[in-house]
Amino acid sequence: MRYISTRDNFRPVSPAEAILLGMVPEGGLFVPESIPRLDGAGLGGASYHETARRVLASFLTDFTAVELEACIHRAYNAETFDTPGVVALHSLDGGRHLLELWHGPTAAFKDVALQLMPHLTAVAKAKTGDRSHTLILVATSGDTGKAALEGFKNVPGISIVVFYPHGGVSEVQMRQMATTDGENTQVIAARGNFDDCQTGVKALFGDPELRGLMAGRGIVFSSANSINWGRLCPQVVYYIQAYYGLVREGFLRDGGEVDLCVPTGNFGNILAGWYAKAMGLPVRRLICASNRNKILTDFFQTGVYDTNREFHKTSSPSMDILISSNLERFLFEMTSHDAVRVSGWFDGLKRSGRFEVDAGTLRTMSALIVPGWAGEPRVFRAIGETFRRTGYILDTHTAVAVAVSEDLGAVGDGVPVIIASTASAFKFSSDVLAAITGQRIDDEFRSIERLGRLTGWPVHRAVLGLREKPVRHDKVIDISGMRESVLEFAAKIKDRE
Repeated sequence: MRYISTRDNFRPVSPAEAILLGMVPEGGLFVPESIPRLDGAGLGGASYHETARRVLASFLTDFTAVELEACIHRAYNAETFDTPGVVALHSLDGGRHLLELWHGPTAAFKDVALQLMPHLTAVAKAKTGDRSHTLILVATSGDTGKAALEGFKNVPGISIVVFYPHGGVSEVQMRQMATTDGENTQVIAARGNFDDCQTGVKALFGDPELRGLMAGRGIVFSSANSINWGRLCPQVVYYIQAYYGLVREGFLRDGGEVDLCVPTGNFGNILAGWYAKAMGLPVRRLICASNRNKILTDFFQTGVYDTNREFHKTSSPSMDILISSNLERFLFEMTSHDAVRVSGWFDGLKRSGRFEVDAGTLRTMSALIVPGWAGEPRVFRAIGETFRRTGYILDTHTAVAVAVSEDLGAVGDGVPVIIASTASAFKFSSDVLAAITGQRIDDEFRSIERLGRLTGWPVHRAVLGLREKPVRHDKVIDISGMRESVLEFAAKIKDRE
């Protein structure tokens, strides 16, 4: 298996090289040259480890079976995930099933990939003979940052810098990042929104002078965002595992179709579902659920992607995104790998903040994607109604998907819907509590305690004692200061060595 650039501006690389590079240095993302077919034989009774081994082996073809087994067992165990199956299924009603992806150490779906990715990175470095120091650069809208920090902290030969929007994440998300220990970690709040942070990180990757300075110090950049195939690929696994979980539990016959409903901002999690479908998983359609920042809903309805619009801070901050990086991969696939068209569209996005796809591409996408969005009142209503009806507490991001699935009528035609539940409700306790009780406690840690008492749910370990942990990272910069911050951290890396 080789990996190619969505803009045809870089040589084909091996899976290990794609993981180490993170993104194409000249701009663009790595995608598999072809998509392997899924062999579903025996998956009905397979453990998460076995499903992961089979899926990863088909994409990471230069990793040996022994290497993959070791990576998988180091990532997925009783210390890292609080449920034996890594992920869990909860049937919300007869037709909708929540895929709980938040049983890892930071209570977010990012853990599933980011507990594995550091091990994949270490093997890739050894496999390619890379003796340089890898500096992971991450832009986060709230959850990726902590999950990446938790995965990469104190890993030999690797350091990590996380940028997050100052004032643009929840109190719990901020404290999770700011209290991170580890000699190789740096967390920086940047004045701006997530798109500013993400654009800044991409600019650092694309800065040849900066890369040269880093190379002179024996340092190379990589990424833990879903722009890195090593982060996206493991996410394919849980959709396949969820499908066969429904088969095992009798909700679905083997070979029957399902719908996937995914709350998304950066388009990575839903794209992983598309790759599962492309491998042969019987997915009928992908429901793309957006919050009030509904740029993806508008795009899939009109073919126009336009970032020249108001940016809204919502109760689902990890989805407060206007530049969806993984959309580039999807468009590359929808155009049968037409790098010329993809390059033109994203050049236009860089120049003017917008682009428009042709009618044929819009038709191709429309056959696969059903878009919808939910505003704040609708999200809060979904949380409250779900709790009163079932006793289940949704976080604000999952509630977006639940609301959209209801509003689009994605229930009742006999096709089960798997809804990606992307975070524990305890990470967004003030909003969840307000949605259930009608009363807001702005202190998130008091809200966590009250939510636990009210619902009887055990408080997720990721937030237990968080308030008492010492803050280790309190640096705040302008977006323009990202480059200098990376240079300063790189100097510290050399001092430690």
